[in-house]
Amino acid sequence: MKMTTPALNPASTNCDDCPIKHRAVCAYCEKSEMLILETMKSYKTYSAGDSIIFAGDNMQFVGSVVTGVARLSQTMEDGRRQMVGLLLPSDFIGRPGRSHSAFDVEATTDVTLCRFERKPFEKMLSDIPHLRERMLEMALDELDAAREWMLLLGRKTAREKIASLLAIIARRQNAVHTTELGIDVSFDLSLTREAMSEYLGLTLETVSRQINALKKENVIKLEKKRHIIVNDFARLLMETGDDADGGYLS
Repeated sequence: MKMTTPALNPASTNCDDCPIKHRAVCAYCEKSEMLILETMKSYKTYSAGDSIIFAGDNMQFVGSVVTGVARLSQTMEDGRRQMVGLLLPSDFIGRPGRSHSAFDVEATTDVTLCRFERKPFEKMLSDIPHLRERMLEMALDELDAAREWMLLLGRKTAREKIASLLAIIARRQNAVHTTELGIDVSFDLSLTREAMSEYLGLTLETVSRQINALKKENVIKLEKKRHIIVNDFARLLMETGDDADGGYLS
C-alpha cells in the first residue's frame, strides 16, 4: 500500500476544499456553524523567515496552519534563543482567552494561515459545543506532543531523534497508523537540516550524517533533497527507539 501527501491548494477559500478540514479546529462543526466561521475567517501567507507573531505581542487573531511549517521559539535575557515547538498543518496559533503571545512564531517555510479575529472566535467558543470539544482535544494532543518531545530531547540518541522527527512528520502528513506494517509513505520534508539541528539539539554535521546513514541502509530514500520515501514505515518506527502499541499522532 502506498500513501503520498495530498496536493495542497493554499489559494482556495472554500472550506469544502480545505486540505486540513478533518483535522482543524473546525473539524466537528456542523454546516450552519461552518457558515458562521466563514464570515470571520481570512487567509494570510507568510514567506519563509517571516515573523508571524512576537512574544508579548497583543494577539488580534487566532488561526490554523493550512500549509507550511512554523516554529515556536523563546529568547532569553542574554539573547540566546531556543526553539520549543513546531507548528505543522492543522496546528493552532494563539490561545482563546489569552491576549498576548507567549512565544515568537516564525515561518520556517512559506506558511498559509486561516485566521479568525480573536474576540468573535472566543464568543463562538462559548456558543458552540463542537468548537469547545475540538479545542480541548487539540490542547490535550499538544500536551502529549510536548511530553513526547521531552523524551526525544532528553533520552534518545541522535539516530533515534532523526528517525522520530521523520516519523512524526510522516504521520501528520499522511495520517499513518503505527500498526499499518509495511506501508509505503512519501512526504516532503519542509525543514532544512539547519532547522532540524536547532530543534533536536544536534550539530548540523550530526543531522547530515544520520540522514545519510538512514539513506545508505535503505530505511529512507531521498529525492530532490527534500522528498522522503519510506518503503517500510514499520522499519522507520523501529529506528525511533519507541516501545509503542500503535496509534495516530494527530
